[in-house]
Amino acid sequence: MAAAAPVSPLAPKSFAKLPPVEGVRLAAGAAGIRYKGRTDVLLAVFDKGATVAGVFTTSKCPSAPVDWCRENLQRGRARALVVNSGNANAFTGQAGREAAELTAKLAARAVGADEEEIFLASTGVIGEPLDATKFEGVLDKLAAKAKPDGWLDAACAIMTTDTFPKVATATAMIDGVAVTINGMAKGAGMIAPNMATMLSYVFTDAAISAEALQKLLSKAVKGTFNSVTVDSDTSTSDTLMLFATGAAEGRGQKKAKKAGGKSLRDFAEKLESVLLDLAQQVARDGEGARKFIEVRVTGAENDKAAKKIAFSIANSPLVKTAAAGEDANWGRVVMAVGKAGEKADRDLLSVWFGDVRVAHHGRRDPDYEEAAASAVMKQDKIVIRADLGLAKGAATVWTCDLTKEYVAINGDYRS
Repeated sequence: MAAAAPVSPLAPKSFAKLPPVEGVRLAAGAAGIRYKGRTDVLLAVFDKGATVAGVFTTSKCPSAPVDWCRENLQRGRARALVVNSGNANAFTGQAGREAAELTAKLAARAVGADEEEIFLASTGVIGEPLDATKFEGVLDKLAAKAKPDGWLDAACAIMTTDTFPKVATATAMIDGVAVTINGMAKGAGMIAPNMATMLSYVFTDAAISAEALQKLLSKAVKGTFNSVTVDSDTSTSDTLMLFATGAAEGRGQKKAKKAGGKSLRDFAEKLESVLLDLAQQVARDGEGARKFIEVRVTGAENDKAAKKIAFSIANSPLVKTAAAGEDANWGRVVMAVGKAGEKADRDLLSVWFGDVRVAHHGRRDPDYEEAAASAVMKQDKIVIRADLGLAKGAATVWTCDLTKEYVAINGDYRS
């Protein structure tokens, strides 16, 4: 395997310190799936069980673990989560299904649960058989040593081409009771919205039914994980899961059975903030990234059109390479708006780089100064805004630039 890439210059200066979540124990270990000298498997244990919700890839070639989770999610109950890195267990046929079944069997034995209460995920190379016998004994040891802390170690265990672990936390109030929301994610390449665009796991001690949890998660993903892109490629393994242990019920929280209503309003807002934090960290760790880019589209025919246009800009290799080269080439933004296939009027369109308006009503802005626009492009974070001047549709998405390092990383990925 190629040498690990240096930590992204867009990485956070420090990592959030995640507090324990009552009812969750974590452990990371080495099963030798592909990597040597590093952890490659995560086990999260819910000793008293947890309600669970999830969203998954829209790929028509999903991995075996995605199929496993989709089937078991209907029961709405979890006792453990197993995630391995180094092998995606995708496009592996019957052998892949058997590997998922064996992993679940070993995990169920380790934590004393039914196999249907085990959730799985695998990330790494597609098309390579996963030798699940390597989990034999490893999961038993992890179950025995799992502790309420160790969040950062767990986040490290699921990394592939990531250059830093991604974690976030928040505190929400439900019925006057404080509940914790902790999350972790992995993702750096093969990142495009169509569910959650990577692997992410969120844990809370809130008491919320599986039905309500699913509605909260499905709503929160729209403006967070489904609003980031690195390279427009949707993975076979994309998984986002939310586990609620219900421990807060013992502290006076009344179990929430429905997603609507005032009692869950703060929880919903804090959940979205955690997901957005994680999603933006994924974009900041885009393979080879040197620029974090926020694309804002306003004045579109409707919000759906605005989002499609925003992604047209964010996914454009020409826009992304211009950002990498610190070139204020606003013509490429105009191009991306025009090719999106949504309603647009050239003579109403305006474009900004940061606070600098570079194009207005179908031509270069009369007050445009190259030096001012170039100064914006030299920043670590670049905001690109396009106003179509048609209606009130608006959307914001996040991405990164496209550098030579992206090509090098993916050219060497299986080396």
